[in-house]
Amino acid sequence: MPVPILLVTGFLGAGKTTVVNHLLAHAEGRRIAAVVNDFGAINIDAELIAGVIDGVVSLANGCICCSLEGDLLRTLATLLRRNPKPEYIVIETSGVADPAEIVRNLMDPVILREAPLETVLCVMDAATPPAALDDALHRSQLRVADIVALSKLDLADEGAGSRMREAIRAQRVPAVVVDAQHGEIPSALLFPATVDRAPALREPGPKRPAEQRFETLSWTSDHPLSLPRLQQAIGRLAPKLARAKGLFETVEQPGRRMAFQFAAGRATLAPADGDARPPGLPRARIVFIAELGVLSKAELDGIMETCVVDR
Repeated sequence: MPVPILLVTGFLGAGKTTVVNHLLAHAEGRRIAAVVNDFGAINIDAELIAGVIDGVVSLANGCICCSLEGDLLRTLATLLRRNPKPEYIVIETSGVADPAEIVRNLMDPVILREAPLETVLCVMDAATPPAALDDALHRSQLRVADIVALSKLDLADEGAGSRMREAIRAQRVPAVVVDAQHGEIPSALLFPATVDRAPALREPGPKRPAEQRFETLSWTSDHPLSLPRLQQAIGRLAPKLARAKGLFETVEQPGRRMAFQFAAGRATLAPADGDARPPGLPRARIVFIAELGVLSKAELDGIMETCVVDR
């Protein structure tokens, strides 16, 4: 029996992980395997996928759209050999991945027979400025989508959803556009009623040259962080950041891990799910993503070191 693939794409911080979390937490008896790609040296994404152990496979070496396409194929082969094998596979792309390349790889006849690409979901922050859709990467993510899910509507102003829908229509995207409050999307839109029908062939569009647009800077510390100082540090770094995420302990709540996220100019902090910090790992691990040349490692280290008070 073929195992359908749901490909989840979207720009940095759009809310892809929230959607995957919701799918896994509301599987309704389905056996779902999630393949999570982390753009960074520290595997933060896999740790933030709540309540999953064996179902998450993290490709830690970079973007699966090009340099790790071999790893993606081997990962799919491994999942298909599991007993029992999954009923569905969800692949969450990097926020800087061109999904057209991934679609092209998944059109391989062998993969198409064993694990057909069933649905492409593009998650988009409702507060994204409509002008941003002129960006080539945004257009590619929209162009291959069957469904566009507008996320973070609760954080956007009242007319943001309508403006984004209009901007998507202006791109002549044939996808269905739905709201995704807190990552919730009707499963009937994402998973087929039957899995034994012939997969649909797709034309991913013209191949674009790979573009090195973003870089990742990782920062770690063996000491807990001061929350007030962290707030000041992120305020200084925010104008230069595209995305940031991390796990750390704080001076204010020793021994308790906190999960930090920064996207679209908004920062959130919440208790981390899962067990305590594994032995041997630093108390603080944060990944910062910025456009090339905007933020130096020396500047980042200098700012983040001000957060450390316990030496």
